[in-house]
Amino acid sequence: MGTAAEAANETGHEEGNEEPYRGAWWRFPPLRNAAVSGVLLAAGFVLSLLGAPGPVAVACYIVAAGFGASHWGREALEQIVRPRVNIDVLMAVATVGAAALGLWEEAAFLAFLYGAAEALEEFVYDRTRGAIRALLDLAPKEATLLRDGREERVLAETLVPGDRFLVRPGESLPTDGMIARGTSSIDEALVTGESVPVEKQVGATVFAGTVNLTGAIEVEATHAFDDNTLARIIHLVEEAQEEKTAAQRSIDRFGDRYSPAILLGALLLLVVPPLLGGDFREWAVRAVTLTVAGAPCALVMSTPVAVAAAIGAAGKRGVLIKGGLHLEQLGLVRVVAFDKTGTLTRGAPTVTDVTPLDGATRESVLALAAAVDRYSEHPLARAIVLRAEAEGVTVPAAESFQALTGSGAKAAVAGRECYVGNTALFEQLGADVTEASTVADSFRAQGKTAVMVGTASGPAAVIALRDEPRPGAREAIRDLRNAGIEHVVMLTGDHGGTARAIATALGIDDTRAELRPEQKSEAIRTIEAEWGRVAMIGDGINDAPALAAATVGIAMGTAGTDAAIEAADVALMGEDLGSVVYAIRLGRRAQRISRQNIVFSILLLAVLVPSAVAGWLSVAVAVTAHEVAEIIAVLNGLRARSVRESAPQPVER
Repeated sequence: MGTAAEAANETGHEEGNEEPYRGAWWRFPPLRNAAVSGVLLAAGFVLSLLGAPGPVAVACYIVAAGFGASHWGREALEQIVRPRVNIDVLMAVATVGAAALGLWEEAAFLAFLYGAAEALEEFVYDRTRGAIRALLDLAPKEATLLRDGREERVLAETLVPGDRFLVRPGESLPTDGMIARGTSSIDEALVTGESVPVEKQVGATVFAGTVNLTGAIEVEATHAFDDNTLARIIHLVEEAQEEKTAAQRSIDRFGDRYSPAILLGALLLLVVPPLLGGDFREWAVRAVTLTVAGAPCALVMSTPVAVAAAIGAAGKRGVLIKGGLHLEQLGLVRVVAFDKTGTLTRGAPTVTDVTPLDGATRESVLALAAAVDRYSEHPLARAIVLRAEAEGVTVPAAESFQALTGSGAKAAVAGRECYVGNTALFEQLGADVTEASTVADSFRAQGKTAVMVGTASGPAAVIALRDEPRPGAREAIRDLRNAGIEHVVMLTGDHGGTARAIATALGIDDTRAELRPEQKSEAIRTIEAEWGRVAMIGDGINDAPALAAATVGIAMGTAGTDAAIEAADVALMGEDLGSVVYAIRLGRRAQRISRQNIVFSILLLAVLVPSAVAGWLSVAVAVTAHEVAEIIAVLNGLRARSVRESAPQPVER
């Protein structure tokens, strides 16, 4: 296997750096040359049957071989110059050897069939790698630019950050931006893989290629056309398709030793038996046959097509798998660990209860909590501020705000240092939390998060918030088990009572609560030591240590978040937990198909090589078996594009 595999395996084929071919098959030069070779081969065969002079048929065979080898023959010459023995070199040696023995028909047949198989394989591989580029065609090539109160049609590629453009209902967005005027429902399936349209208002982020469904909107561009989310997805997927799995690297190392060994074996067959009295021509034919039969084309191509097909298919569903190694690891995962807030839950908590203590009023404690939390980015803090605003509470000014990682926050309000946080925070302050803890525990038993607000002298109130489980979370966890996941864990900084209530509702096996970010990564290592490979799913930067510690880190809801996309092993553009199940099933399937190809290829070599040495194969039979096996491996690899959703899929130990 030369061209396509070398593009995938970085064995020196420069075309691996070129843009994948996306045209019609009959315009693909290797396929066109192979077709000409086939016609000339057939012509030579017919002329022989009709009794034409021998040189005429031989001339047809020679030209047929030239066209058949026009593509891979150059690769063979490049490898010989290095010097290096690869599959193209083996096939070139076999072709020249057959011609030297006067086996012109066999030489032409070998060059044609190998050239045709290589051309077909490279075409399929390029189309597989390039399929994701078709997404870019879905983004409009023109945009309605708003300039000085006028509408102007311009090329989308000329848009720069700061430009304002109009998108009418039914139109696609030309690049990423932020809605400056209007509201609408946007179909983001192209980017996030989620089929349900999303309601967007002023200030909301929108992405290139998504479809505006209802209202006209004015959008301010935030990225140029060649740097928008869609373009970055395509770039990342193409890079990922080129990254090798561990199995590929092993096969590469094997091939570096195996191909020279086959060539050496052929030379020994050519020299040793004739020296011992054997017929030179007979053993020369066996040497040529061994060179063909022993070439490990199907083996070398056993994984690249499956990897490229799977990663490309995932990218079109808004699942960015950052390379073959991570796809392979997905197929080996036995445990899935979830962050809670924003991953298993909506990440948008709401205040459900405000319980004042020691004679405080509801309005005063809500105002105090909102004053401290006004500058915090934590979802619980935002929920408290929103509730205060909704109730029309006057929020006093706060000074010297400080976030207390893993505990809460503090700020100076009306000259007093005030705190909003968990029970541990007030215990560290030396406050009496007996009454507050009783109230908090009752809320936690209901699956709510309890937050205390007060001063160093003690809590003045307990505020309860609820973050509802994400729709489909329970079903996703059930489907993970059907996909072969043996253990599901929740890792959260929330209180144990709240976490356990959510875990019970969702059917989670194990809950580890009140964890700081660094403790989550320690928990991942402990789980991995106990259960095996772990996939960690989180919603962004806060979970970065745990994502990095896991076998596979999966970041959710990363559309438009460059840092999260770059940091994760797998980035889910949307927030559908079903994408986690899809990614793991895809990894299982790709791994299974790759293993099938590897076993098939090794068994085939185990049959063909001894048969060639024993003289049981002709050159034509060896060539046919070799190329048919190669095509079977490619077509089987393409099956990795689709995932069956029903039957349980056991994981390899």
